[in-house]
Amino acid sequence: MKKYFAIIFILVLLVSFGIFSISGCAVSQKINDKTGTQLWGENCGRCHNPPGPGEFSSANWDIIGSHMRVRTNITETEERKIIDYLKNTGN
Repeated sequence: MKKYFAIIFILVLLVSFGIFSISGCAVSQKINDKTGTQLWGENCGRCHNPPGPGEFSSANWDIIGSHMRVRTNITETEERKIIDYLKNTGN
């Protein structure tokens, strides 16, 4: 009897942990609704200071975006929004 209780208890703990870990990862706002500025702050701003105006050319930003997309595991949509934001801050 104690063996079955222990198995049921462990299963309940595992299910509870799974539910809490999944709900804890909920996105606060849909990515499609976020601006490039928001996405830059959430993804790039953790490691980088804001770039100066005209620091990189448009072609440089495209290359940087491709490189950082791989490193940070962001989506193509997120990359495009961030790069568009960065290109427009230099003008």
